[in-house]
Amino acid sequence: MQNEEMNQLIKSIIQEVLEKDSKKSVKQVGVFETVDEAVTAAKIAQEKFEACDLELRRQVIKAIKLEMLPFVEQIAKDTFEETGMGKVSDKMAKLNLVLDKTPGVEDLVTEAETGDNGMTLYELSPYGVVGAVTPSTNPGETLICNAIGMLAAGNAVYFSVHPGAKNTSKWIVSKLNEIVCQACGIQNLVVTINQPSIEAAQEMMVHPDVSLLVITGGPGVVKQAMMSGKKVVAAGAGNPPAIVDETANIEKAAKDIVDGASFDNNILCIAEKSVVAVNDITDYLILQMEKQGAYLIKDQSVIDRLVQLTIMENGAPSRDFIGKNANEILEKAGVTVDFDVRLIILKASKDHPFVVKEMLMPILPIVSVNDFEEALPVALEIEQKLHHTATMHSQNIGRLNLAARKFQTSLFIKNGPSFAGLGFGGEGATTFTIATPTGECTTTARHFARRRRCVLTDGFSIR
Repeated sequence: MQNEEMNQLIKSIIQEVLEKDSKKSVKQVGVFETVDEAVTAAKIAQEKFEACDLELRRQVIKAIKLEMLPFVEQIAKDTFEETGMGKVSDKMAKLNLVLDKTPGVEDLVTEAETGDNGMTLYELSPYGVVGAVTPSTNPGETLICNAIGMLAAGNAVYFSVHPGAKNTSKWIVSKLNEIVCQACGIQNLVVTINQPSIEAAQEMMVHPDVSLLVITGGPGVVKQAMMSGKKVVAAGAGNPPAIVDETANIEKAAKDIVDGASFDNNILCIAEKSVVAVNDITDYLILQMEKQGAYLIKDQSVIDRLVQLTIMENGAPSRDFIGKNANEILEKAGVTVDFDVRLIILKASKDHPFVVKEMLMPILPIVSVNDFEEALPVALEIEQKLHHTATMHSQNIGRLNLAARKFQTSLFIKNGPSFAGLGFGGEGATTFTIATPTGECTTTARHFARRRRCVLTDGFSIR
């Protein structure tokens, strides 16, 4: 008995030592215990950074893009393991896109006016400390993309990360801090806290040393930020429809829609959430989508089971299925498929729950209509005036132009997959904060800077 007690004592001592070592190893640079400690450190760092020249900022951005590359696969795997959402390969593609196409200091364009009364310059200057909220759906991509833009603008940034992706996010913050410090000698330009929470996010929003809020999250956190009295750049909710008319290249449209809607299991806010197709081509479109790896469900009882599984009693999508693989969702619904399903598709009415809710799952309802004249108002109704994203497949320029004017969405992608709107297979800079409620659209460094007007009278007009 004494030996057993001795063994137990030894085990407890070893366990205590291991726990202490574990706690020591968790300590990461740029990661603080309280919001105030983190913001205070970032403010001190930003004041030093603001005094540096633009070339040093360029070196910082170059270092981030170069030195984060070797960690892309690790971040993608860690994100998947922590959140359980999406696909590792697609997460790697998003991270590589961010490191390749997020603009830096070059985005801070100077404007000038000259005339008889002299010269006026419009320059973009730092806000100071930016408070940025990041989501669990695209945590690493949003964090790195925002860090590049915010540092390029001369700011420091406090990241209020989603608790569901806190471990991966804290590691990224720490690694960014390390890279940035090596490039410019300033510590704590990128910070966060050890235990993120809603309360901590609220504290950050009203902290006197946070000058700008950048919110990539749901309507609740956006509303909270708007009440802070600070300048807010906010990305809101979306429910993107895809219109397909009879003039479209149906084979290409099918591929584009499946590619976009299945990418990272549909957790991107810009991903196609429904299709509105003209009757004449609906069945052929579905056939071509099946050729691209989509699985059509015709049995109404199976559709009903899917609804019961994936939508909770309060009407919200079930977190148990957000970002899950299509095969896994089908299996839970009692359907076994002998191939790797990219996307579950089904015919549905415009008021079906899968149509009106942003499911964030690889489930794509297809609404059939008589013609384009019916398709556009139906798609507008589905989009719910969120003005976030819409896509359309057509060869009719007049229809494309009309739809673009009517949707008034931040992103409108014509004849391509939704992710082309992020610069992935489409032109333009990459962003993972699409600010629709506050109007900035796809945000880059210039949106994280304060526009200032500097006037010189009686000179410097040489025309």
